[in-house]
Amino acid sequence: MDVKYINPFMQSFINVMPQIGFTNVKKEGISMKDKNIESKGIAINVGIVGDIRGNIVYVMDEESGKKIASKMMMGFPVEELNEMAQSAISELTNMLTANASTNFFNEGININISTPTLIYGEEIQIKMNSNQVLCIQLSADDIPIEIDIAFDNISL
Repeated sequence: MDVKYINPFMQSFINVMPQIGFTNVKKEGISMKDKNIESKGIAINVGIVGDIRGNIVYVMDEESGKKIASKMMMGFPVEELNEMAQSAISELTNMLTANASTNFFNEGININISTPTLIYGEEIQIKMNSNQVLCIQLSADDIPIEIDIAFDNISL
């Protein structure tokens, strides 16, 4: 996949996470997957329409989600993935994808994003809209987060 479709998401993560209070933000790796994504506990789906179309799915385990929600709520302890914690995580993915949208715009690519849809459970399987999915593994203060990218009509 052309880096112009990858960099907006990595740049967004690197720019947004420190604004929330994370200090050690880094890219861990990039890999390819088929269209079937298995969730490690939490999956947040964001649709993309415009010059490019597809889906972005943010994947993390439940403990990582609790830590991120706690940071988003100014350090308030998060013992369970309740409605407030889910809202915090969803808002983070909204912020990340909106920032990526701005990065795309700066490259001459116009996109709009949908409202994030959070799904969580033991064994969630999501079928992406493309046969090939690019997976970016990132971390913030050693909390792993995966971004799965599937765009229509763009070969990877």
